Amino acid sequence: MSAITESAVRSALSRVEDPEIGKPLTELGMVKSINVNGPDVDVELYLTIAGCPMKSTITGNAKAAVEELEGVGAVNISTDVMSDEQRRELRMSLRGGVEEPTIPFADPDSTTRVYAVASGKGGVGKSSMTVNLAVSLAARGFKVGVLDADIYGHSVPGLLGSEQRPTAVDDMIMPPIAHGVKLISIGHFVDGNAPVVWRGPMLHRAIQQFLADVFWGDLDFLFMDLPPGTGDVAISVAQLVPSAELLIVTTPQNAAAEVAERAGSITQQTRQRVAGVIENMSAMVLPDGSTLDVFGAGGGQQVADRLSVLTGAEVPLLGQIPLDPQLRVHGDDGSPIAVSEPDSPAGSAIGEIADKIVRRRESIAGRPLGLGVTRP
Repeated sequence: MSAITESAVRSALSRVEDPEIGKPLTELGMVKSINVNGPDVDVELYLTIAGCPMKSTITGNAKAAVEELEGVGAVNISTDVMSDEQRRELRMSLRGGVEEPTIPFADPDSTTRVYAVASGKGGVGKSSMTVNLAVSLAARGFKVGVLDADIYGHSVPGLLGSEQRPTAVDDMIMPPIAHGVKLISIGHFVDGNAPVVWRGPMLHRAIQQFLADVFWGDLDFLFMDLPPGTGDVAISVAQLVPSAELLIVTTPQNAAAEVAERAGSITQQTRQRVAGVIENMSAMVLPDGSTLDVFGAGGGQQVADRLSVLTGAEVPLLGQIPLDPQLRVHGDDGSPIAVSEPDSPAGSAIGEIADKIVRRRESIAGRPLGLGVTRP
């Protein structure tokens, strides 16, 4: 039987990550003490706050990791709470030593692909597309976040089935996680279904805080669910994250397509790129396998073609999501169809769009190849 050592226990704990921060407990200074008494091990961990919602997850994972050691006996995990000074040190560490919060996605060296999901009018399924693409990419192993920028019509927490509130580490916000996706919404900060009655400057400040004060970590993708139209929030996003690309959501109906063009044409003023168009509520697949164009046909391609002309760059139609009542059902119960029924017509179509986004992200087009030229 192997002797248990403190070093072995610490090594085991180094494989346990804080689920909110995504870094090992040992790296975050969350291991307060390790006491080895023969085969038995007592570990005391620091929590960032007394009411940490991840307490059971952290202690359970830590116990499981230590119990994997050969020859270990009883394992006891207890907790303490960080002091104010420890929280400040943790915040500084996570921000890279920078005192004031900054927007990481505005850094030219940021590797996060930011998509602002927009529409010309409400009711086209923009929020549903946002959360379904996010969970689809998270299911593929990517680190994904969703910022609910639709301040007046916030719906992301409900669509993701999240009732957890954000927690604070000093003045830094730790976002809730649902279906493997980090999320933040004004809905986390209002009571019940209370309306948000704000003017433009307050909207701008809220988006700025969501981008800078929230600890997003090293995301591969950040989706921002914009309100319909081309108002204050769309302008603020363009100013705060100039590299954000637009995903335009429309329906097949010509009237909706014409309005959607306006949402995309904002790029003529903001100099943003339109990454593509998604046609939601496309042809319904009937039980006999035939399809029914409930809302007409061709609207998505019309928007893509028109925006290609307006922007002078190719804007692809990324996909057509069939009209499927289950997409609405799963949205209402907080289990997005992209992960609850990925093989359904709607779930499959969303997955194909997610794959296109991934392939584009991994493309080497426009990247320096580092090829040197040698002279004879």
